[in-house]
Amino acid sequence: MMSLEGPFIAAIIARLVDPKFNLAAYGVAFSFALIVEAPVIMMMTASTSLVKDYSSLRKLRQYTWILNAIITAVMLILIIPDIFFFVTLNLIGLPENVAKLTHIATIIMLPWPGAIGFRRFYQGVLIRNHATRRVAYGTVIRLLSMASTALGLFIFTKLPGVYIGTAALSVGVTMEAISTRLMVHNILKRIRNAHTGQSTEVPLSFKAINKFYYPLALTSMLTLGVHPLITFFIGKSVMALESLAVLPVVSSFVFLFRGVGLSFQEAAITMLGSNKENDKVIYRFATLLGLALASGLIITAVTPLSNLWFSKVSGLSPELTSLALTPLLIMGLFPASTVLISMQRAILVKSGLTTPITNATIIEVLTIVSVLYISIIHLSAIGVTAAAAAFLSGRIAANIYLYSKTRD
Repeated sequence: MMSLEGPFIAAIIARLVDPKFNLAAYGVAFSFALIVEAPVIMMMTASTSLVKDYSSLRKLRQYTWILNAIITAVMLILIIPDIFFFVTLNLIGLPENVAKLTHIATIIMLPWPGAIGFRRFYQGVLIRNHATRRVAYGTVIRLLSMASTALGLFIFTKLPGVYIGTAALSVGVTMEAISTRLMVHNILKRIRNAHTGQSTEVPLSFKAINKFYYPLALTSMLTLGVHPLITFFIGKSVMALESLAVLPVVSSFVFLFRGVGLSFQEAAITMLGSNKENDKVIYRFATLLGLALASGLIITAVTPLSNLWFSKVSGLSPELTSLALTPLLIMGLFPASTVLISMQRAILVKSGLTTPITNATIIEVLTIVSVLYISIIHLSAIGVTAAAAAFLSGRIAANIYLYSKTRD
C-alpha cells in the first residue's frame, strides 16, 4: 500500500505548472529526507527482535527517542539556507529555481524523520505480538491522509506541485505514527501488566542495543545515503534535469513491485527458526514471491502498459515518458533481488549476525557509485538510465555476498 504513495504524488505534480522542475525538486527533497531518516529506518527490525518484556520495551523506546531527537536536529541544520544552497547549488549543481523549490519542500518535510522513527518502533511491537493487520490499518490511514491532503491542496490552492507533494507526505506519515501509537496501546498495557520485576531475560542496555542496532543503522544510512550521491552524478549527466524529473516516477513505480519484498523481511524474522520444515515453506514462498514480482514488472516494461502508465496515469510528457521506458526495463529484476536480500537479512538477524548485512550494503553502495562514475563520467550515459543500471548492479553484488554468508 505504501508503494501507491509515490506514483500518486508524482501524478499530481505532473499535472501542475512546471512539472519538470517540480518533479526534479521533489526527487531531491525526498532523497534528503531519506538520508536523514536512515538511522531509524531499521527500528522496526530492532523492536521486532529485541522487545521481549516491559524492561526491553522501555529501554528501546528511550533509545528511539534519542535517535529521533538527533535526526530532527540534523534536518534543522540541513535547511539552514547557507548550508542548503551550498549543497544544492555548488555540490549538486541544481538550477537556482529548482534549488529554491527544493529548499521549501525540505522544510515542509521536517516532521518526516521523527515520525518515521516513532511509528517504526511501535510497528515492530505490533509485529512481535502478531498484530500485523494493525500495521496495514495504519498504512491505510497514511494513504487516506496523504491523498486527501494532496487532492485538497491540488483543488483549492495554486501551490507549486512539489509543495503539495511534500505536504501530503508529511501529513500522511504523521497521521500514521499517531494511529499506530493508538493501535498499540492495549499491547503496551498488556506488556506492562505482565512485568513482575523478576524477568528471566537479561536486562537490555544501551550498549547491547548499540551492538545489535549499529550495523543495521549503518546499513540503512549507506543504503539511503547513496541517494544524494545518485542525485550528484545525475546532475553531471546527459539530460540531467529530465533524468532528475523521471527518476522519482520510475522509482515509485518499481516500488509498487519491490515494496512487497521489503515487507517480507520482518515477517521472515518472526516466522523463521521454529523448525526446518517451516523454514522450507518460507524459502519456497520467497522464491515464488520473487518470481511473481519480477515477472509482473518485466511484462509491464516490455508491453504498452508501461507507456500507458507513464503517459496517462503519471501524466508525463511524451519526452519524459520515452525517457522512462529504458530504466524501467533495466530494473526488471530488482523486485526479485529485493525479496532475496530480505530473506538473507532475516536469516542473519534471526541468528543475531548483523555485521554481514552492513558489509553487503557497503559492497552495494561501492558498486552503485562505481557504475555511476563509469557510465556517466566516462561513457556519457543518460543519468536516469545509468542510475537504474547502478541500482540493479549494486543489489546483485550484495545478494552474491550474502549468499556466501547464509547458504548453510
